[in-house]
Amino acid sequence: MHTSFPALSPRHVASASKWIHASGLVRHTPTEKSLALSAVLKADVFHKLELFQPTGSFKVRGAAHKLLRIREEEPEVFRRGFVAASAGNHGLGLAHAATALSARATLVVPRSVSPAKLESLWRYPVELIVSVGNYDIAEADARRLAEERNVAFVSPYNDADIIAGAGTVGLELLAEVPEADIVLVPVGGGGLVAGVALWIKAIAPRTRIIGVQSEASPAMYAALAKGMIVPTDELPSLADGLAGNIEEGSMTFDLCRRLVDEIVLVTEEEIAEAMRFFVREERLVVEGSGAVGTAALLAGKIDLSYAGVSRPRVVDIVTGRNVAFSKLSGILEIPAENP
Repeated sequence: MHTSFPALSPRHVASASKWIHASGLVRHTPTEKSLALSAVLKADVFHKLELFQPTGSFKVRGAAHKLLRIREEEPEVFRRGFVAASAGNHGLGLAHAATALSARATLVVPRSVSPAKLESLWRYPVELIVSVGNYDIAEADARRLAEERNVAFVSPYNDADIIAGAGTVGLELLAEVPEADIVLVPVGGGGLVAGVALWIKAIAPRTRIIGVQSEASPAMYAALAKGMIVPTDELPSLADGLAGNIEEGSMTFDLCRRLVDEIVLVTEEEIAEAMRFFVREERLVVEGSGAVGTAALLAGKIDLSYAGVSRPRVVDIVTGRNVAFSKLSGILEIPAENP
């Protein structure tokens, strides 16, 4: 399809910002200083709160941008509809955009999909298929289905329209914290960190972009360490939205290799502690995937001295809130039946 840009650049992020905000499908989310983190760290820490998107996750940015461009440029492709694989948040973004734009959508989710995300997906008028396997199997099922039906497959990360849409997070946060020294970005397939880095490195090249990934599914970390995309094991994780391997030939790998300064890994207990921190200190419910940046900060895995300033300005992208109450209650060690 023509809708993916042949050579992705910062101007495509700027264009995506105009498309998605004009549509009314996406919110400009706040960037707020974390007094709690700033008090315990030698840094001024800000949260970019993507959990306030209408679907509870940043993923709606890329999904809305993709569908809006196809509707404008390839109406016949738009009419036939779309298929996507998702651990939940990409599917919610696509369901939200498809419903608003009256497009057909089929979503394939892994067997391990979060109950909270699955319940939210059922509320949309889309076709929902639960795969028999993990995310990689769900994606293979979705690609096969798209080919059989001759409809567009919408990747959650390996697509220039999706990356440009995700990059609008970086455009907004840099406008709000223009002197950011470090930006922390959760990493799965790399769509968000690639888009954010594409914008920020063009506008503020001295800003350090650090990706944060779960030890349970370290696909991008392993790829950058090896200099090539390699398969990795996928273990159960609180950061289920970051799970899965990277598609062979994914454009996110080259963008990350060129633009991302570092990727660090966090453990499951570190993610759990960050989720507890958000509830206890920030009064926010944050899913595991959205809490990995704060997890890395609390665990001391981010070098805050590199910038050469006494108190660097750190922006942590908090990507989503979609966590099942039963999982959250277990992490908080409160009875699940007690609302």
